[in-house]
Amino acid sequence: MTDKKRVVIKVGTSTLTYETGKINLRRIELLSQVISDLNHSGCEVVLVSSGAIGVGVGKLGFAKRPDNTRGKQAASAVGQSELMSMYGKFFAEYGCQVAQILLTKNVLEDNERRTNAVNAFRTLLDWHVIPIVNENDVISTAEIEFGDNDTLSAVVARLIGADLLIILSDIDGLFDKDPASHSDAKLIPVVETVTEELMQSAGGAGSARGTGGMVTKLIAAKGAMEAGVEMVILNGRNPKAIYDCLDGKAVGTRFVAKTAK
Repeated sequence: MTDKKRVVIKVGTSTLTYETGKINLRRIELLSQVISDLNHSGCEVVLVSSGAIGVGVGKLGFAKRPDNTRGKQAASAVGQSELMSMYGKFFAEYGCQVAQILLTKNVLEDNERRTNAVNAFRTLLDWHVIPIVNENDVISTAEIEFGDNDTLSAVVARLIGADLLIILSDIDGLFDKDPASHSDAKLIPVVETVTEELMQSAGGAGSARGTGGMVTKLIAAKGAMEAGVEMVILNGRNPKAIYDCLDGKAVGTRFVAKTAK
């Protein structure tokens, strides 16, 4: 396996849930299994997980996500506890402990709070505990405080000095055009620079169950690359592709780090 030892993995709502909005238990279990295996191998893994609002909406039986901030905050409060309960159960089955870390932007902008957050991550990783991170939607003034959990994952990767950021998406990686509407779209295997042209060609928002689209992933990639963190976009339908990524195989789209950490 690659020498990359500290890895941030981000998973989105559309990967964790079915079209019905209900949690995809098979996928969350397989993801937990893969991350647990990496943990056992000596890798330090942080999971940035979306899904609190989506899981809350499904648990409450709503047909769609609330439109206002108050409703999103309440749905997040319901969904976050349910999501952590599931993660705790699945990770425990594979011999791993998890911890919840909820972040807000002001924590990272204040030096003392930022230091406290870094110390918490370091201690948990030293204890071989897997931190599970989400934005604290319940007290955030807007769901897009970080922009999206894609952006949050890049912030966390920089915060902990990660070697690699893996973003699990609902497609195979970055394409030269929208594969949903262009059958001749081609996967871009390697990106060395996130250009304005690339940003404009990405277009599109997220799905009805999530907020992230390819643009937010490119923003995350740019931040990670500038901080010396390699990033890869993989299809989250097959969490075992993470093994291939760590073994250096050509999967998904790899964004080359520009500078040393």
